[in-house]
Amino acid sequence: MNIYDFTFRRLDGGEQAMADYRGRVLLLVNTASRCGFTPQYAGLETLHRRFGEQGLTVIGFPCNQFGEQEPGAASEIGAFCQKNYGVDFEMADKIDVNGARAHPLWQYLKQQRRGLLGRPVRWNFSKFLVDRQGRVVARFAPFTRPEKLAARIEALLQ
Repeated sequence: MNIYDFTFRRLDGGEQAMADYRGRVLLLVNTASRCGFTPQYAGLETLHRRFGEQGLTVIGFPCNQFGEQEPGAASEIGAFCQKNYGVDFEMADKIDVNGARAHPLWQYLKQQRRGLLGRPVRWNFSKFLVDRQGRVVARFAPFTRPEKLAARIEALLQ
């Protein structure tokens, strides 16, 4: 099994195959609209604009498991992200990242890279970096600002 075996539902309701991103560097982030880390949407959008044409794909995965900080429906999430942060990168439909209902992609990501405090995702804006070959090469805690990832992303794009 590898990252390209998974699919997810986009915020617009369509099904998206991870295989469509083969050959691209991926930054996968669990997001929330009412979190202290929510301003990181701006940094994620900056990375998307800066490196997108070179081969980076940023995908946000809204999650309501932490403090119920993403209670809205897909249309509300999309409108919030666009209005407040100009988000143009791919957004998935709301998922669980932990527990019995955790999305299979996120189960896989957590198996590939442990966090500071083990495998579970501990809060919104946890980040997984995937290289062009589909290997999960790094995991970053929520407090790691997106701009701090630029050098790592750039190295993977070389």
